[in-house]
Amino acid sequence: MSRPARHLLLACLTGGLFLSACDGKEEKKISPLGITPEEETEPAAYDLDQIRQAGELIAATLSGPDTYYEYKGRGFGLQFEMAESFASTIGARLRMETARDTAELFRRLKQGEIDLIALEIPESLMRDASLRFSGVWSSGADSTGKCRRSWVVRNDSPFLAEALDGWYKPETRAFLQNRERKRLAPGGGVRRRVRAPFQNRAKGIISPYDASFIRHSRAIGWDWRLMAAQCYQESGFDPQAVSWAGARGLMQIMPETAAHLGLPASQLHHPEKNISAAARYIRELERKFSDIPGRAERISFVLAAYNGGTGHVRDAMALARKHGKNPKVWNDVAPFILRLGQPQYYNDPVVRYGYLRGEETYAYVNSIQERWRRYRGAVHGGTAGTAPSPSRRNSRGGFKSRVLSAEELEAKYKEEEDKADE
Repeated sequence: MSRPARHLLLACLTGGLFLSACDGKEEKKISPLGITPEEETEPAAYDLDQIRQAGELIAATLSGPDTYYEYKGRGFGLQFEMAESFASTIGARLRMETARDTAELFRRLKQGEIDLIALEIPESLMRDASLRFSGVWSSGADSTGKCRRSWVVRNDSPFLAEALDGWYKPETRAFLQNRERKRLAPGGGVRRRVRAPFQNRAKGIISPYDASFIRHSRAIGWDWRLMAAQCYQESGFDPQAVSWAGARGLMQIMPETAAHLGLPASQLHHPEKNISAAARYIRELERKFSDIPGRAERISFVLAAYNGGTGHVRDAMALARKHGKNPKVWNDVAPFILRLGQPQYYNDPVVRYGYLRGEETYAYVNSIQERWRRYRGAVHGGTAGTAPSPSRRNSRGGFKSRVLSAEELEAKYKEEEDKADE
């Protein structure tokens, strides 16, 4: 059903258009939309004013690394970035959807399900007089020599087309493309100051945040050393870490996820609160994968979902099932996590969430599992754990060597940095 039709249906249901026959008069026949046949008309055009009133621009594209994909619950990709930029200029939020192919994009646009096609369509495919090029465009080459490619809108959305044409400049693409390239370049992943994987191996202290890991892992039934291993993978124990995707803090929580968990944006870099929120999120993910039998097996699925998103993990499970593998065994599913970076797999009909940076998610799970194994071999204490001793006697010197708290260690690091800058 088109957007104008949906709005009309809502108006009919709330406006009392269903007539009663209690007055003895013949009841009028009404359509499913609540209007009489003689009143039925074509849906009104849905143009810029209606988009602004609704506060939402609906665009659609194809899934892929250069168009649109989701990572940690946020959209990325050049076509997404440009559509989001345009939506902000007209005071609307963007809702990006994906289609299987260009034929589906054209059909959905003509039926009013979307407002624009955020994909640069070759002019050789534009044979419908009810549609027009508008906004983002580029030129390339095809069998005819030159070929213009552009976004597409309906002809009955002239003001939207005008706004798109006025907004887009070649510099817009260049700026967003350059930002995306820098973000994904080697070394552009997470801005962090990586610390040693052990603060004091001899004393069994992994990090200055061990007490927090112990406290919050106990609440969710995890081994605190596993949470420590995940934290090291996420941020290198740097509470000020920020990723290319916008994730923040020790456990690299996205602002949108933080809002869902009740963690204010101002507290994302607070070590204790960041770890606490991550534990709540892990518990949510465990519930979403409650169909995976056994905690040991489920952990890999939860870690993969923490990094790549629940939907992508479910897609990999669907692919595993389709190819005769066990979708509830990580070793059977992991190869399909990798393959979600390949078009023949992320465009498969059983895949709902499209492209995934599969190599990253695959390596993420493996790295954490390996570090967890090392931590288990070096540090005693499992699911419940015990907090590291705040101080212990030095038998040779007779003085107390105190283990610094997280806050004291942060102050110490800052002091050292300040001295280095002088």
